Amino acid sequence: MPAPLNPDQIAAAREALVALDPALAQAHARTPAFEWRWRPGGYEGLFRMIVDQQVSVAAAAAIWKRVVDGLGGEITPRSVLARDHEQLRAFGLSGQKAKYGHEIAQAHVDGRIDFDRLERLSDEEAIARLVAIKGVGRWTAETFLMFCEGRQDVFPGGDIALQEAIRWADGAALRPTEKQAWARAEIWRPHRSVAAHLLWGWYGAVKRGEVVLEEHPA
Repeated sequence: MPAPLNPDQIAAAREALVALDPALAQAHARTPAFEWRWRPGGYEGLFRMIVDQQVSVAAAAAIWKRVVDGLGGEITPRSVLARDHEQLRAFGLSGQKAKYGHEIAQAHVDGRIDFDRLERLSDEEAIARLVAIKGVGRWTAETFLMFCEGRQDVFPGGDIALQEAIRWADGAALRPTEKQAWARAEIWRPHRSVAAHLLWGWYGAVKRGEVVLEEHPA
């Protein structure tokens, strides 16, 4: 599995992005150096991304700990399939997330997706395999490839925070749609994953009140 970019590589990619697109200058100037959001991959990584969705960071961590403890520390397709939905729900999962955990595990066992060889597929091929599994949407697939596989040119256009940060960068009145965000990100190839990290960092800093959003010149 490829390693995520190191800080020097991220810094170089940020400079390249601003050269490609001066609209990112404010985000770049206001966002400190950051590291890649690296997470474990494979079945465990995707299952955890599903578990973490739509709950707070603290709640997600607590639920995941119960899942890990309940499964004896072995988070594999077979260990999950060995428990029925009610057993998984007893670990704190919703019925839907328990079902999706099974769906992803079964897809691996059936050979519809092979987490050990997913990295050999192109980004679009990997996304197509992932979204074919019930419970895995495109945003989940894209962020999995970025965070859990270290892929460097993925952009989750459906992410609301990224859409809003694009609106700020462009001084636009309306937030772009998912398709518009993907189209907007084309200029950032082959550094779209770094662009996403940069825009997330900028968005978070503005929302936390750490930096002031400058008005876009008329």
